[in-house]
Amino acid sequence: MTRVRSFAPVIGIEPCIVILGSMPGVASLEAVQYYAHPRNAFWPIMGELFGIDPAADYDSRIRQMQALPLILWDSLQACHRPGSLDSNIDHASAVANDFPWLLREFPDIRAICCNGATSEKYFRKLTLPLLPQPPRFELVRMPSTSPANAGMNFEQKLAAWRRLLDYIN
Repeated sequence: MTRVRSFAPVIGIEPCIVILGSMPGVASLEAVQYYAHPRNAFWPIMGELFGIDPAADYDSRIRQMQALPLILWDSLQACHRPGSLDSNIDHASAVANDFPWLLREFPDIRAICCNGATSEKYFRKLTLPLLPQPPRFELVRMPSTSPANAGMNFEQKLAAWRRLLDYIN
């Protein structure tokens, strides 16, 4: 089974929101880019919410993201997973990213927003028990921006993701 690793976090200015995927898919891993699949709604949603140009090259999108109070990362640091589907993650191989470090470094985090159910599941299982209770942030599950989430159209996903704006001053 293929062992995959996530990317370093993209850290914005004075972050108050963390957006978590589960683990980058094959297209993202090959491109070494967050949300590289052309049908993933993540970058168009960031465009609508924060003015990031989804048509810009990746480095430009990342620079635009770094000018916002956001952190982009994944719940998992590594796992075994054939293909891109979250359902194919070998649960026993899942290793969380270092969120105790992240939350010490950035104490003003108000919300951790999980991009889909799998991201939330692994954060709850592998990370939440390691953090002081009750947590000082709100854990929010957002609808997955993945094209595999065909149960919602773009407008429905965007409407749900607008909740991020509630956490920004």
